[in-house]
Amino acid sequence: MATLYQLHSSMATLSRSTEEMSRTWNKGDSIVLLGTTAAFIDWLNASLNENEIDGITGIYALADDIAALTTNTTAKLNLDSKLTRLLTDAEWVSLTQDSQFDKVVTIAL
Repeated sequence: MATLYQLHSSMATLSRSTEEMSRTWNKGDSIVLLGTTAAFIDWLNASLNENEIDGITGIYALADDIAALTTNTTAKLNLDSKLTRLLTDAEWVSLTQDSQFDKVVTIAL
């Protein structure tokens, strides 16, 4: 079974958040980026590498959270190539209840 990590982090706490996630990470786990966390995706990827987090099945973000970012920011981030999929609120709820995940962990430092 896999874990779905929900990560809500500021730039200042991103490294500490991924360090916490690394303690229980298993290959095949997935991540949902909440709030403005998707704006830091390049730093997230660097932090994931530093904390030896690999074997990620999917990285998701909420469509409403991405829509709240400026168009310029979204274009520069090139999220289409870095995210598995954007989720509506209903899809997010459905994902948290998917049988592929035996637990959902939220990290918000």
